[in-house]
Amino acid sequence: MPRTTADLMRHFAELGIEVETFEHPPLFTVEESRSLRGEIPGAHTKNLFLKDKKDRYFLVTVEEDARVDLKTIHQTVGASGRVSFGSAEKLGALLGVAPGAVTVFGVLNDGEGKVTVVLDEPLMRHAVINAHPLHNEATTSIARADLLRFLQSTGHEPLILKVSR
Repeated sequence: MPRTTADLMRHFAELGIEVETFEHPPLFTVEESRSLRGEIPGAHTKNLFLKDKKDRYFLVTVEEDARVDLKTIHQTVGASGRVSFGSAEKLGALLGVAPGAVTVFGVLNDGEGKVTVVLDEPLMRHAVINAHPLHNEATTSIARADLLRFLQSTGHEPLILKVSR
């Protein structure tokens, strides 16, 4: 059974990580989330759940306006051949979230470390990064260093690469 937002918040607390969470109506796309700009400071994210031809999975997190070339990203992230989007079924099984709620925090559910986390280098220039807390009815703000500490605590050493154009 996937971990819940309460589990995520408990995990942050156990690590001594302070976050701020803002509740809002469900947001399924970056376009919908633009209505909150100005209310929630920091960089807002877009997440791509990708798989390669050897069924290796990648969670790529970039700034909401970043453009990613899916025809060439495999070369940057070390995938075997071109990538495609992972299925909703695998997204749920590996990250415990549904389409429209993909989040870097989903790795809390990837206890076997099957997903490689890729953080876009320009995103990591921001002091505060925003992501959904395992559902799309809220946004959680976390300090850049704390995001890295969270990821490491889940067994995911992120790749910080320039994947956006």
